Amino acid sequence: MCCPPAPSSRCGGRRSPACRTPTTWQTGSPRSVAEARWRLAVFDFDGTLADSFPWFRAALPETAARFGFHSPAASELEALRGCDSREILRRLAVPAWRLPAIVAHLRARKRAAAGEIPLFPGVPEMLAALRLAGMPVAIASSDSEASIRMTLGREAGRIGAYACGASLFGKPPRLRGLLRQAGLAPAQTLYIGDELRDAEAARAVGMGFAAVSWGYARPEALAATAPLALFRSVAEIAPFCAGSAASSAES
Repeated sequence: MCCPPAPSSRCGGRRSPACRTPTTWQTGSPRSVAEARWRLAVFDFDGTLADSFPWFRAALPETAARFGFHSPAASELEALRGCDSREILRRLAVPAWRLPAIVAHLRARKRAAAGEIPLFPGVPEMLAALRLAGMPVAIASSDSEASIRMTLGREAGRIGAYACGASLFGKPPRLRGLLRQAGLAPAQTLYIGDELRDAEAARAVGMGFAAVSWGYARPEALAATAPLALFRSVAEIAPFCAGSAASSAES
């Protein structure tokens, strides 16, 4: 449900100085990667790695008042977690012509607060486990790379590439850009996210999709998209990506 940042931080399909791609994606044992089904794990950020929903909930009333759209009550906001992005915009009566300004405003507020937004418990350990297994990791997000790096802190160095600044429905081009950079087929890549649009984006490019149950969208809404896995804890992610997933991680 986070609105996308302005397009000035674009990366993924087209490189910019702020969004560099490493010369190698390999970070651990080549054998462990070769034996895994997945050759690249791509993560959404907000609601998947970062616990930003409390920030979004707090920022929404002021933003709605400023730009003239509906500010949902707590019960309405919970109901929106079962909706896709188009339905959310419709229910909030967001004027389409004001969306770029809304985006810019939320982006500025998010960047100012990025250092205070925590990662979900277990995320640093999970990223370390993927590195140890030799599994390259990337992030594809509507957020800006600068904001993501601030929230990640020292964990930012574990990310091989950033595909940033996707529009609300613009993640597929970012994912295709990552595939070109990594030289991989879509079927070799897993996208892990917390929103219905993440599932849509993965399937639009032919990637595998796995969902997390602790993010913006309700687990039952994500389950309806038939993900390859619906993770109930962060600890389930690394084994699944490395090709030895426990049955408890599967939906």
